[in-house]
Amino acid sequence: MSKRFRESRADAPGSGSCRLEYDGRHGVKPLETVFLDAGGVLVFPNWRRIADALAAQGVHVDPGALAAAEPHAKRHLDQSRTIQATNDAKRGWLYFNLILERAGIEVNDRTAAALSALHEYHERANLWEYMPDDVLPALRKLRALGLQLVVVSNANGTVAKLAERLGLTECVGCVLDSFVEKVEKPDPQFFDIALARSGARRDTTIHVGDLFEVDVVGARAAGITPVLLDAAGLYPDADCLRVPSLDALVRGIERGEIRPEAEPR
Repeated sequence: MSKRFRESRADAPGSGSCRLEYDGRHGVKPLETVFLDAGGVLVFPNWRRIADALAAQGVHVDPGALAAAEPHAKRHLDQSRTIQATNDAKRGWLYFNLILERAGIEVNDRTAAALSALHEYHERANLWEYMPDDVLPALRKLRALGLQLVVVSNANGTVAKLAERLGLTECVGCVLDSFVEKVEKPDPQFFDIALARSGARRDTTIHVGDLFEVDVVGARAAGITPVLLDAAGLYPDADCLRVPSLDALVRGIERGEIRPEAEPR
């Protein structure tokens, strides 16, 4: 653990034996709250369900090929002009067409029919229902450090139920959904709502997301330190803190390398 921090008993319910506290001798702000995007950070599309929907339309693709194509499609989507010209709902289905094209699948009427069926499922239950095995262990480690965890997600009104269904509410005490709040990232108002709802302080909070133009830009506009989750290493020149995984996020926090206002200059 970095010398900038000392261990102490954590008082927060459900937390473990230690947390990161401010050591005034070093002038470092304490980290108290971690905002987390949902899609692309905690949960991902159910690639098996997507492959099955495509197969029902005579389009056959391996779920692994879709998963491998996803980071590259998302990076293509994460362009300022695209972000500024669309909302989350419109980006969502452009995102799937980009994934199909990257995976070598021709976008046509059959893929459109499959995506339409998937959209109906998404509206009922949320298609981003795959949670990797490392997510809950990483969140438990963050809670053991005494940190408050808050989901701040551009979504369709189903994220709170999804979090409960997947067991995320074991670690996450507050879930904010853009559809419910009627504002979405990168609008800093969404972060302001999250701060007020969770009782978090702006200068002791970081936000972890997977889209630069949505999560990094939005958090900065709200005065919150952003951390970009870049699992595929597609943002080497991004002028922000980056981590390849939630485990790396935990290690960076433990070492004092990831903290409020720790952005590269």
